[in-house]
Amino acid sequence: MKKNWFLLFLLFTGWNLLAQPGHEEERYVPETDPLVLAKLEAWQNLKFGLLMHWGAYSQWGIVESWSLCPEDYGWCQRKKGGNPADYFAYKQEYEGLQKTFNPVRFEPEKWAAAARAAGMRYVVFTTKHHDGFCMFDTRHTGYKVTSPECPFHTNPRADITKAIFDAFRAEGFWAGAYFSKPDWRHENYWDPYFPPFDRNVNYSPKEYPEKWEKYVQFTHNQIMELVSGYGKVDILWLDGGWVQKLTDEEIAEYYRGKFEESGGGGFIKHRIVSQDIRMDELVAKARAQQPGLIVVDRAVPGKNQNYLTPENRVPEKALPYPWESCIISGGGWAHTPGARYMSGREGVHLLIDIVAKGGNLLLNIAPTPEGTFQPGAYRLLEEYAAWMEVNGQAIYNSRAIAPYKEGNIAMVRRPDGSMAFFYLAAEGEEEMPAEVAIGTHRPAPGAEVTLLGAKEPLKWKKEGNGFTVSIPDEVRKKPPCRYAWTISVSEVEGQ
Repeated sequence: MKKNWFLLFLLFTGWNLLAQPGHEEERYVPETDPLVLAKLEAWQNLKFGLLMHWGAYSQWGIVESWSLCPEDYGWCQRKKGGNPADYFAYKQEYEGLQKTFNPVRFEPEKWAAAARAAGMRYVVFTTKHHDGFCMFDTRHTGYKVTSPECPFHTNPRADITKAIFDAFRAEGFWAGAYFSKPDWRHENYWDPYFPPFDRNVNYSPKEYPEKWEKYVQFTHNQIMELVSGYGKVDILWLDGGWVQKLTDEEIAEYYRGKFEESGGGGFIKHRIVSQDIRMDELVAKARAQQPGLIVVDRAVPGKNQNYLTPENRVPEKALPYPWESCIISGGGWAHTPGARYMSGREGVHLLIDIVAKGGNLLLNIAPTPEGTFQPGAYRLLEEYAAWMEVNGQAIYNSRAIAPYKEGNIAMVRRPDGSMAFFYLAAEGEEEMPAEVAIGTHRPAPGAEVTLLGAKEPLKWKKEGNGFTVSIPDEVRKKPPCRYAWTISVSEVEGQ
């Protein structure tokens, strides 16, 4: 009784800072299915993937979905449409974007070829975001790209998810389906009788169990469509971590912790609501169709979060389990007119930093409303391509090894016992130094030390617990690539 009173007190007096459990990295629960474990090991070898946020919202150049959410955050602000001050008029106009979405320049083969050349090896595509607009031919809603309401429905590639998966699989990619568990358009998630309060379901699933069960079945049905009708799916990437099962005790304990952390203060921007979507049942059904399927139930600690996904950040150190940083390459997650993309140097250094810590990089590129990539995105992919052509062998199949980074030198180990050391060039540094010193590892007697992209072995000498490599003048003045140079050691002492 005290716990329930405490929870009500928090809800009605506004105590709270944040009501969604975040990525708690110490709470990873290892998988036990041997097929999934083998798949995870293979996924960790891929290192570099492409994430794409795309939907009817791209026409407005706004953040995906969130302007529909009545929460007081910057990313929820309504700035487009004829009357953004009127929420219900705005929502109607936003959903009307389905009627003008017509990406006639849709070119998935070009995307896949550019991504493959850049060294990417898997793709995760937004089949449905929180707004509920489906980029696949679902049978369970008319709010989809293949509906007669959408002008693109007559295009031979109207089933955009299928076209993307087919194009990328043809380039050897793994296919990953991003899917939003919350659906803000569905009548059994945001019941039109009630105004939406926040990102959560706008009624009590406990008080309306039949309504909630209809939503659970809707969600299961759509995911089963994706895993049974779209060829081989390797990753089910679920977003909307606030849709999860919670006990009253867990909810009260969470609010109590936030109350104590805040020192007693803060306006509640969104609630915690237990939303049991029966993930264990859903995952079992999905894996019956796709054995070994990797499931990423983001931000929900438990056995259905096969790898963790720090968002737009890189952990400070290596993590002891599978993980992937999803990072915006330019603009926002969704199409941003005039987006500035990261430079080639920024992109290469980002990939190296993540890989040296044992993670994968999932780089987001947002297609335009016409169905193209912006020129800046292609330029970035070309920068990756030039660098990976020389250094990719040191990236793939690698694993972290302490101390991960030493000054401006990152390092990884490889399955054959060799190591790679990445010299991260400073801004404007186009020539290599005459010597590169590494203090924490040393080649074994008789080991070969080379610079990837150069023909001749490098001379080296012992220095303390490490070694110093000499770079020949002709290589130093004309390195095989830009931004970072890789010294490969065939065998290291103690490995």
